[in-house]
Parts: sequence; structure tokens; C-alpha cells
Amino acid sequence: MAAAPGPVHEALAGLALVDHHCHGAVTADLTPGEFAALLTEGAAWPGMSPFDTPAGVAVRRHCAPLLDLPRHAPPDDYTARRTELGWREVNRRFLTAAKAAAFFVDTGYTTHPLTSPAELGAAAGAAAREVVRLEQVAEAVAARGVAAQAYAEEFRAAAAAAVRGPGVVAVKSVAAYRTGFALEPARPPAREVTRAAGAWLAAGGRLSDPVLVRHLLWTAVDLGLPLQLHTGFGDADLRLHHADPALLTDWLRLTSGTIPVLLLHCWPYHRQAAYLAAVFEQVYLDVGLALHHTGPARCRAVLAEALEITPFRKLLYSSDAYGVAEFHHLGALCFRRGLAGLLQERVDADELSLPDALRIAAWTGADNARRIYGQPAPEPARDPSERPARKV
Repeated sequence: MAAAPGPVHEALAGLALVDHHCHGAVTADLTPGEFAALLTEGAAWPGMSPFDTPAGVAVRRHCAPLLDLPRHAPPDDYTARRTELGWREVNRRFLTAAKAAAFFVDTGYTTHPLTSPAELGAAAGAAAREVVRLEQVAEAVAARGVAAQAYAEEFRAAAAAAVRGPGVVAVKSVAAYRTGFALEPARPPAREVTRAAGAWLAAGGRLSDPVLVRHLLWTAVDLGLPLQLHTGFGDADLRLHHADPALLTDWLRLTSGTIPVLLLHCWPYHRQAAYLAAVFEQVYLDVGLALHHTGPARCRAVLAEALEITPFRKLLYSSDAYGVAEFHHLGALCFRRGLAGLLQERVDADELSLPDALRIAAWTGADNARRIYGQPAPEPARDPSERPARKV
């Protein structure tokens, strides 16, 4: 007989999460091949199925019941049922199942038609905010035409305008993909930015010049909003060893006392990220992408390693869900179960008091994000039996 869930499990099961970094869900019915491709960060593997991965198995086990299918439903049955229900209903079921109070949505990666932040929030019955990807802003400036000597100011103005948009709470950089983090840490001189801009504008393509990426990161500091940085695990466009957040150490020293820096995903460098959060006041982290890719079977181990030295006010929840709404749900499920099991074990061993465990759960699941991003706490629910006070 399975043991009854402990009080930490109950608290996390009922906690309205703040998913501080995710993407939209696809607004189209997917073919079986298109759906399977979104289960992996890799490319197609002839003769192998992404359903035969930890993430694919977790989807069949934990997502199938929300589609009215038995646990461990075969892939063909799963994708057929998705098509039968249609993308709107599929998205609604999984987004509401995540039980999030708010989603902070990166709108800068759109290789598929995706829900906007407002559409994602409406489907989930939750608040939604936007995270502006700065590389996209820079590339839009280049696309509309700009002289090299004017690039720095034009980019600064465009970024400032973008973050003034309604609902924007943060900016993000994918420097890990474009150059890696082994960059000169100092702010680049204006003449170097102009020279690099001239070469980039003449050649075209993505922003991948180290000087311009440094300029982008320092522009983020000037904007004053929290900065999200992809680190660690990602798709095949990444050179993983260049995405170790420890490579940012000198830059973090120079930016101490400026803006919050949120290290996203981090695995397999989550211990390095934990060290940075332990020694730099402005550094925070999550293990978002690793949650659904390790699945409920192993996400607890990743969370345990991340929490070895991370200050409890420095760890946040994110799903990094992209494309398939299953990952919004599965990320939340993995986080709730993994963290609850970890904290309850420490309570049972008398290494942590129950009040402390409940505080850590609330901080990590929602409160840390609300504090860092300046978002208000939800108002407590009113007891319907209470009568409003009479005015006299």
C-alpha cells in the first residue's frame, strides 16, 4: 500500500505556481511526426522514436489520462486522440492542469505558430507576462536598416521601447547559443561596437559577434529589468561546454549590485549555477528544462543537486515548455512531486522543520519569482460565508 502523501506534498499540490520562463503552445493540429519532433531537443532519428525517451515515456504515463486515455497509452493512440480533441481543447486541458497562477512567456522563439502570452493565459485561466528576447530586438534593428555608427543607440532605443510594452517583466539573452559565455567581461568601447556592427550589418545573418553580444548584455544591465540567461541543456545549435554559467563569473563580478540575473535550466551545470547563486547576490536559478526531460523518475535527483548549496530564496520554478502544452503540465507535475519528496524526506529525517519546508516550497514555487519580477501576490480568496462589513 502506498504511503499517504505528507503535508509538504499536499502544500505543493495545491500551490498556484509562477512559471517564470516558458514559451507558447502550438496553435495548430500536429501530425504524429510533428508532435513527436517536439518531444525532443534533438533532430529526427531514423528508426527511433522520441516517445522512447524519458520525456516521451513521461508524456504517455502522466499526460495520457488528461486526454481520457489509459496510462502508458501507445503513441499512435495518443496522437490520434490529440487530433480528435483538437489543439484548443488539448491546450486548455494541459494548461489548466498545470495549476499556475502566472506564466512569464518568452516570445522570441517562434519556429511554430504559438499562443501569445494573452492567449496562453486565457487558456490556462492564469495571468501571463512577456519576456523580451534581446537578440530578436537587435536583429529587427538590423533588418530595417541602420548605419554602423548608429547601431548602438538604435538598439538601445529599440530595447527600451520593447520593455515598455504592456506586461513585460524581464529581458532574455541566448548568448549561450550565439557565442557562449567565454566573453571578455567588460563593457565594450563604442568604437569596437561600431566596428563590429559594420561587419555584421554587411554580412547579415544572426547576431553572433562577441563584441555585439557583450554590448547586448551590458544594454540589458542599463535597462534595469531582470535578465534571463539560457544556460546548460538546449538543442543541437548549442555547444554545451560553452554554456557553463561558471564562465560568467567575471561578468557577474562587474555587474554586482545592478540587476537580477536568472540562470535558466542549467543542467548539467546546475551545481555551478548553485555556486554562483551562493556567492553573488544578484544570481538566481532554475532547472526548468531538465524537469520534463528527466521526468518524475529523476527530476527529484536534479532538484536535490541544485539545492545542495543554493540559498532557498534563490531557486525558482520554470517549465521552459515550448510547443506542446503537455510540457507546461509535465514540468509543473515534476516540480511539485520532486520538490515535495525532497523536502518531506528532510522533514521526516528531522533535518528540516515542517514550517521551514512549507516556506521553501512556497518561495520556490511562486514567491521568489513574484519578489524578483515585482509582481503582486494574489489576493486571498474570500470566504463566501463572510458578509462584507456594513458602512456606517
